[in-house]
Amino acid sequence: MRVYLDNAATTPIAPEVAQAMIPYILNEFGNPSSTHFYGRQAKGVIETSRRTVAKLLHCSPSEIIFTSGGTEADNMALTTAILSLGAKRIISSSIEHHAVGHTIEALVRENGVEVVWLDVDNKGNISLEQLENYLKEPIPTMVSLMHANNEIGTLLPIKKVSELCRQYGAWFHSDTVQTMAHYAFNLQELDIDFITCAAHKFHGPKGVGFLYVNKNVKAEAFIHGGAQERGLRGGTENLYGIVGLAKALELANTDIEEHQQQVQELKSYMIAQLQERLPGVSFHGETDPAKSLYTVLNVCLPATEKSGMLLFTLDLKGVACSGGSACSSGSNKGSHVLEGIGADSSRPNARFSFSRYTTKEEIDFALEQLVSIYSK
Repeated sequence: MRVYLDNAATTPIAPEVAQAMIPYILNEFGNPSSTHFYGRQAKGVIETSRRTVAKLLHCSPSEIIFTSGGTEADNMALTTAILSLGAKRIISSSIEHHAVGHTIEALVRENGVEVVWLDVDNKGNISLEQLENYLKEPIPTMVSLMHANNEIGTLLPIKKVSELCRQYGAWFHSDTVQTMAHYAFNLQELDIDFITCAAHKFHGPKGVGFLYVNKNVKAEAFIHGGAQERGLRGGTENLYGIVGLAKALELANTDIEEHQQQVQELKSYMIAQLQERLPGVSFHGETDPAKSLYTVLNVCLPATEKSGMLLFTLDLKGVACSGGSACSSGSNKGSHVLEGIGADSSRPNARFSFSRYTTKEEIDFALEQLVSIYSK
């Protein structure tokens, strides 16, 4: 048996999504920028998909800019704030995804902007009081804080941060890659400037995502070379990827509350079983369902001389999970997120992440394999 518990890295594509994409892979091949029948047909499909996404998020279709994924969308938001909006400072945290953290570091080097790294507690929470104190300073500011941490699952009180940013006139970007399609978004109620999406995190195709750009933001082109995507992102659109994204988002939103309950039950079950069967186990980040992403569980395992081979051994035993972000695989460095929250580096960790297709039988199998490593 093999089980896949690394859904925070990527998810299997839903059969309905694949079926929706096939006609645009095999037959509907027109370039959306062409003015003939084939081009107009392709362009119409993209705009229908854009309207589908916008309706689900309660925003205007013109506010949805399709990208190659979450990383590009994060880059686009941060760069726009500095080069188009005139932000002189970025406020963020040390446990953001590298798509944000590394982009900020590049903007500091290349444009001389100031950066403030907020403190985080041992669960990965920021201090709203500290954020407000910085926002009181009269500096044009972009705040960039992720909605849910991809490694430890801690949720940001996104509405409260949004309200603080509006109160003090700051722009607000949130990396919502891990929460898009896992929570309902109403952008009529959430006053925010930028949010991001990667379709492969919710059973859509890889290589496609979007950036939401609030209509009040006057952005300039991020990728030059064409007038596609409202003139902000040149280049021929990923037609079948966009179709797949819209279908996957639509599927997720049809039963989002049922999906939340189903997956949260699996996560809670795994927590309880680990506490019962592995004395000394603890968890990184928040585990309270009100404060934690229900698809992610980061386990701080008991110390063992097998630490260095633990994930490899689990893989050999048929369990796919990770020690952190898949985007950092191949790196010799440890997790910057665990370092940022002051986690005990002498103990091994494993991130198990779940999807709508995860079953209790798979959780039981993973638990058996993990316990067997410690029993030998």
